[in-house]
Amino acid sequence: MFKDITPLLLDGRALDRTIALLADYATGREIDFVVAAEARGFVLGGALAARIGAGFIPARKPGKLPAATASVDYALEYGVDALEMHSDALEGGARVLVHDDLLATGGTARAVCELVEAAGAQVHGCAFVIELGFLPGRRQLSSYDVHSLITYDGG
Repeated sequence: MFKDITPLLLDGRALDRTIALLADYATGREIDFVVAAEARGFVLGGALAARIGAGFIPARKPGKLPAATASVDYALEYGVDALEMHSDALEGGARVLVHDDLLATGGTARAVCELVEAAGAQVHGCAFVIELGFLPGRRQLSSYDVHSLITYDGG
């Protein structure tokens, strides 16, 4: 069952409200950076970072970033993938909000959290627009505070 955020993106007021709701979750967490996974996480991740006054760091597929990178492999339902982040993007102690549009199995978000922590930074929350509650994503992220705007419990 595919969940698509394109209709949300087409409606300026709904888009603004979504960013505001994600920002409400981040408020009080003193976030230094929003780190979002390629590619759909970028759509709202940068806007969210700007709204809360934080920097934005893209976690990209291998070979897409121009400088030295740190990398993490993660399992997919159909194989293995990897994400990279500039190795100098985060300093120890930085407070990070991990963002993606969708939480499903949790593999991508877990990989982003591992990249953040390997850099010496701290994950202070994971924020999603949609969560597929019938999949194990929340369990994969059980050691983090997870927030979703919409949860679909039925498959």
